[in-house]
Amino acid sequence: MRAPPWLIGPVKRLMPRGLLGRSLMIVLIPLVVVQAVALQVFYGTHMDIVSRRLATAMAGEIAIVLDNLERYPADQADTLYSAWARLELAMRIVPGTLEPGHGRPPPLELLERNLVAALEERLRRPFALDWQSDVNAVVVRVQMDDALLEVDAPRKRLIAGTLYLFVLWLVGSALLLFGIAALFMRNQVRSIRRLAAAMDAFGRGHDTAALRPSGATEVRQAAAAFNVMQERVGRFLGQRTQMLAGVSHDLRTPLTRMRLALAMIKVDEANQQDIADFTGDLEEMDRMIGGYLAFARGVGEEKSEPTDLAALLDDVARRARRAGTEVAVDSPGDLALQLRPDAFRRALTNLVDNARRHARHVSIRARALDGAVGITVDDDGPGIPPDRREDVFRPFESGLGGGTGLGLTIALDVVRAHGGDIALEDSPMGGLRVRVTVPT
Repeated sequence: MRAPPWLIGPVKRLMPRGLLGRSLMIVLIPLVVVQAVALQVFYGTHMDIVSRRLATAMAGEIAIVLDNLERYPADQADTLYSAWARLELAMRIVPGTLEPGHGRPPPLELLERNLVAALEERLRRPFALDWQSDVNAVVVRVQMDDALLEVDAPRKRLIAGTLYLFVLWLVGSALLLFGIAALFMRNQVRSIRRLAAAMDAFGRGHDTAALRPSGATEVRQAAAAFNVMQERVGRFLGQRTQMLAGVSHDLRTPLTRMRLALAMIKVDEANQQDIADFTGDLEEMDRMIGGYLAFARGVGEEKSEPTDLAALLDDVARRARRAGTEVAVDSPGDLALQLRPDAFRRALTNLVDNARRHARHVSIRARALDGAVGITVDDDGPGIPPDRREDVFRPFESGLGGGTGLGLTIALDVVRAHGGDIALEDSPMGGLRVRVTVPT
């Protein structure tokens, strides 16, 4: 049976967000329920029986006093008063008649109910209870023929002391068990937090040492699996980089021979254009190979280090200005991030190069966000239609022209290796805005 929607929302808002809070709630709720049931059973059965017996005993003593008052003449009052003193009940006979009502209700409804029932059973005459006049006693007024009998009944004779001991035991044991559970659960959650922090650092491309397994068996297995995964990923990146280095050498060797052969050809009017076209093709092939290698290499070889983001953006802008594009930079001077600087510089350079190929003005802006840094690259070019913005991140499908089709793909790969992301939006300058977000 599914809970109603109106109940799910408030329950979710009240639920703790963290694993520690939810685990403690799982322990606390059954504990409170069990203690509440135990208290109800004790208070509703045992305490009811004890309270009835105490109330019956007191009502019986008052009934004995009334019986003696009716049996003995008034001149023997001294003998009666001395007998009353043995009952530990302060009694007195006052003139007057009983007012209607039974006074204010007592703090415990069970106590009032049992006392009233016992007095009705034993006295069989009008009476009233006053719970307010004395904090230590209950004043019982019983109607006699021409006067009132007032009895100060001590409250301690009506309330069993075991109730307070039982409640104290329930609360104390609950707090003790909750404290022990909180201590053990905190140690378990600490291991999970260390694992999450190591995974987050590894996802951002930071160099992390092997995680020491600790905690429960399942957490130890997860930490061991993470260490194995980290080792395999590192080994894979290293092997890929070595393979690409060999491929780069193998591909560029025939290109070098072709350049040498082309340089030895005698240039004349008949073959001048062909040689120029062939030279352009060789240069384009060399750029394509460099782009492929940069994409495949990613950020696997470089180590992360604290980097001045403002200086890095100024360097990227200075290189773009050499190509004849106006590039404005707006960045505070105190932005420092843990980056792989060369890889991140290559990513931003690709973004700026893609912008300057289609625009005359480019703007780079960096701002500190909540737990992250936002970098925007705006241009006044034609932009990219919204339905094509996802496709430009695919290798060889950017369609931006003038490159290998890997610029945005490499940039996205590098930014995500730092734990961030890239989004394309409409620029206030009229062209495209590339928004880069990197966590601090």
